[in-house]
Order: sequence, then C-alpha cells, then structure tokens
Amino acid sequence: MDWFGMLGLAVLVIIALVVMRHLGLKPSNERDWVVENKKMAYAEFDGDEVALSNVRDFGWRTTRDYDERWTEMRFRLSEVCKIWLVLEYFDPKRQPIAHTLISFEFEDGRRLACSIEVRREVGEVYHPLKGMLRQYELLYVWGTESDVIGVRARCRRKSKTHLFEGVVLGEDSHSRLLKSFLRRTNKLHDEPEWYHSITNACTTNIVRHVNEVYPGRVPRAIAVLLPGLSPKILERNNLIRLDGSLEQTMESSLIDQCSLDWDGESDYGNWIRG
Repeated sequence: MDWFGMLGLAVLVIIALVVMRHLGLKPSNERDWVVENKKMAYAEFDGDEVALSNVRDFGWRTTRDYDERWTEMRFRLSEVCKIWLVLEYFDPKRQPIAHTLISFEFEDGRRLACSIEVRREVGEVYHPLKGMLRQYELLYVWGTESDVIGVRARCRRKSKTHLFEGVVLGEDSHSRLLKSFLRRTNKLHDEPEWYHSITNACTTNIVRHVNEVYPGRVPRAIAVLLPGLSPKILERNNLIRLDGSLEQTMESSLIDQCSLDWDGESDYGNWIRG
C-alpha cells in the first residue's frame, strides 16, 4: 500500500472511531443541570385525577435574576377546556427560527404550560448544530404561564412572542392531548432521550402529540422543522382561531408589551389575554 493509501485508511479509521464514539453516547438524567432545568416533572394518575409534581413557578426579573419556586398541581383531565399555542421568535430578523409551546386551560380558570426544550448543564449554551450531535437531553418543562411564557415575553427583549387559541377537533381531544403530553413526560423521567434540533425538538413533538390524538390533524410540512414559518400552516389547517386576517391575528396576538406592563400581582394569564 502506498503512502496515499495508508493516509486514506487512517482517515477512515479515525472517522469510524468518531462515529462509534458518537453512537455510543448515552443520555442521562443525572448531570449538573442549570437551576431552571434541575427538576423533572412527573404525573401520578388516579383515574381522571392527576397530581403533577415539580411544576416550575419561578419569579423572573431577568433571565439571570429570579426567585426559585417548584410546586405541585392537581387537576382533572376532563376539565381541560382550551388549548393555547405560544410562538416565540428569538430574533424577528431570522424568522424561520422560533420556539413553540403549549398551555392547557381548565374550567376553573387555571392554566398549565408545557415547553419542550433542551436540558442544559451548567455552563452549556444552546446551539442548533450541537443539538444534532447528542449534546443535550430532552426535557418537558411544566410550569405556570407567568414562568414559562413570562420569561420569554418579559425578559428576552429581542424576541417577539405570540399567543394563539388553538382549535382542537374531536370529542375529548383536549383531555387526550394533555394525557399524551403527561405520558411522554413520565417516559422521559424514566428513560432519558437525546434532544435533536430537527427530529426531536419542540414543534416536532407537539405535532406528534396532536396527530396521536387526531391522526392527520397537522400535515407534514417544512414549517414543522422551522416553526417560525408555521403561521400560514396554522391558518390553512384551521389550527388556531383567527382575529380577522392572518396578518391582523399576528398583530393582535403579540403579548410582549402587555407582559412588560404586568403588575406582578394580577393573574398573568388573564392579564396577557385582557
């Protein structure tokens, strides 16, 4: 074998070793997590009743200055009456890039938000390329709206945050959708998974839950991978309630300014819908 052949073989061996090491990485729930990701929610079912532990209820002043609070929430699956969708553009100049999350509203007026995110270790910073290389675990963050939505709409000054009321079709779909989210949360509690920026991220998981409850409700589309492009597919498939045209709905759904004006004492969810 000549010198070039030996060099090529060495390169192939190195590539094979890197791939084997990458595939050998295992996700874990036991790492040095940042404070806001350190606890995993877990749901205990008793028929229709659910006790959800480790619900995050941080009081955010900035993304680095907050009061840490964790609580438990009890509710009935059958009492979910509305579903809300939040769409956050991190930077309006990069429109395809956005984050989506869901909030469940109950008949008594309480609301429970779920944000599907990377679970960051201390010192880690999220990057979408690293998100495809088994660098972050997947986490379902359950929390109050003042926490999960408020930290985005109040503390991230560059981002633009929209709140839409979802259109859910089919009998019992509200409660079945919540139950699907909770079952997945429990599975991740027991069996950690790698986050993936394309295949196992916020919007792709939301779509899986929706289509599990109502098959075919959300069609395959590039907007599932690039959620910043989703408003048109939301309109076309009757997935959100419109306030006039789509353009008018995008304007009326912005909650950043009213979030900044929140008095800190009134119910945050009522305030941003006021």
